[in-house]
Parts: sequence; structure tokens; C-alpha cells
Amino acid sequence: MKYVTAVWESDGFYVDPRAYLAELPKLRDQLPAGAWVFASDPAHYDMGRGNSHCVKDLELSGIQVATDKSGGLTLDFAPNQWKHDSGLRVTYSGVTHFSIDYEHSIDWMPVDTVLLDEILPGENGGCVHEIALTDANITVRCQDLEAVWGDTS
Repeated sequence: MKYVTAVWESDGFYVDPRAYLAELPKLRDQLPAGAWVFASDPAHYDMGRGNSHCVKDLELSGIQVATDKSGGLTLDFAPNQWKHDSGLRVTYSGVTHFSIDYEHSIDWMPVDTVLLDEILPGENGGCVHEIALTDANITVRCQDLEAVWGDTS
């Protein structure tokens, strides 16, 4: 990620969205509407107690890739029982790239959870959504996305 920091240090994960939050207002006219709404939600990066719409600690629970050429992709995230009231579903349209790079370095966690994410304008329009997980990184290049909090089952 270009602005968001999400790294492992000797005593745990260090996450810091401040550089991205400082840059985000400059990206308003460059991000697609759905991406802007999701990224600029005040709760998105608010890691304080009682915020159930912060993406940190959501658990990756499902990936649905369209088998036709529609460019559709859906990522489902289950709520963390200690933090979230509901899960999150992110539906991408016009996907031109999707990848998951696994580190396979953390074997003591049963699921991958979100550390933080970052959405930047794409080179040819659209956007690039990068999601840092505890043991992997997801990258999606798309025309736009829609993020909806609720039941993802």
C-alpha cells in the first residue's frame, strides 16, 4: 500500500492509516462514487471501541469470482465477535485484476483478518483496492465497488 502502514513488528501488528487519511480528500474527484463513499466513511478507519464499521479485524469469509466475462467479484468478511455487529460484503464491478498473495508465515491464526485497506485511483480510471490481511494481501483493480454492512451469509 502506498499510504497505509500495516506491518508485523516484534510485539504484534502495527497499523497506521494517518498518511492515507491526510491524502484522501485530494482523491475525491479521482475515485469512483462507490469507492469514495466506502473510503471516506468516518468509521472506516476509526479503530476506537464501539465502532462496528471499522474494517480492522473483519475475517475474510468468502470469495466469489464471476465465471463469465462480466468482471464481477464479491469479497465477504465476517464480523469479529468482539468488535462488529455485522459483516461486510464488497462487490466489485468491471474487475480487470484480482490477486491474493499469501505469506504462509502465521500458522497460529485459524482465519485471515483485515489489518487495514487502501483505495487509490486506477491508472486508467476506476480504482485499486488493496487489503492487508494478517497473512496475505488482496489486490483488486476495478471500475468501482460497493461496500454493504450486514449479513454476508
